[in-house]
Amino acid sequence: MVKDFWNKLKKPIIILAPMADVTDTVFRQIVAGYGRSEGLTVNKPDVFFTEFVSCDGLCSEGKTKLLKILKFNKKIERPIVAQFFGSKPENFYKCAKLAQKLGFDGIDINMGCPDKKVEKQGAGAALIKTPELAQKIIAETKRGAGSAGRRIPVSVKTRLGFNKSEIETWIPALLKAKPDAIILHGRTRKEMSKVPANWDLIGRAAEIVKKSGQQTLIIGNGDVGSLTDAKRKAERYGLDGVMVGRGIFANPWFFNPSVNPADVKPKDKIVLLIKHLKLFDKTYGATKNFAIMKKFIKMYVSGWNGAKSLRNKLMTTKSAKETLNLLVDR
Repeated sequence: MVKDFWNKLKKPIIILAPMADVTDTVFRQIVAGYGRSEGLTVNKPDVFFTEFVSCDGLCSEGKTKLLKILKFNKKIERPIVAQFFGSKPENFYKCAKLAQKLGFDGIDINMGCPDKKVEKQGAGAALIKTPELAQKIIAETKRGAGSAGRRIPVSVKTRLGFNKSEIETWIPALLKAKPDAIILHGRTRKEMSKVPANWDLIGRAAEIVKKSGQQTLIIGNGDVGSLTDAKRKAERYGLDGVMVGRGIFANPWFFNPSVNPADVKPKDKIVLLIKHLKLFDKTYGATKNFAIMKKFIKMYVSGWNGAKSLRNKLMTTKSAKETLNLLVDR
């Protein structure tokens, strides 16, 4: 029996994408409404994903450091999916058992990462070139995901193809392994993020899934500008949901349709930045490189007169405490 949260969610399902060095537990909690600003409520995503984690790494002696990536707030970040990458089916089995033990609601297999280091391992988007291996990985992940009796769902996040669109063969190959959901990014591995996402091809993939008669959900991803845009794309292309990635950078209130980012006051952005910094410091202290916070400083401190001057000062700081002190003293 599958302990399936996917089919219990209202459609279209709107998901926060996994992004390395971005969607850690701190940012996910901020997006979910942790310490929400006065007067600005936050509607959280329907589903959260962790940053991707190496299966090989989690099966090695150095797994302690990687386990920190799988940290999540069990009250706020629900439902949550652990995303893994790798190319060894046996390690996916082990990691699926681990995800069960840690209390995750689902598991996602990364078959779309275009990074060359990942590709050299035969992982990420490289799995598009080895469909039989991809099927074995899905099967072993499902087996591990059911080790506790009731299986948690297993999804796959992938691309249209490697050098060109291969959805006519790649999507059916995935469907043979019966994943619970396929999340399709509208570009090939070769295209990276250099061209607009091809939603027509995502729509074609949705047709293939629906015609298969399987219960696999199909979710689109790529160039989603707003919550309204996400819902329109889901309806237009016959999708069960949409995953939001880079669109969150311009607007931390992305998931709240009542908030126009152009109307958000500077003080509200600063209040949210302060809460983000405090939660980062509380969660990690000095154990995580503070440099990853710089992208968020750029996100919060922009769009008003004087923002550039403040941003330049904040970009020189080396810790959350130093940044907080500068904000308090301004």
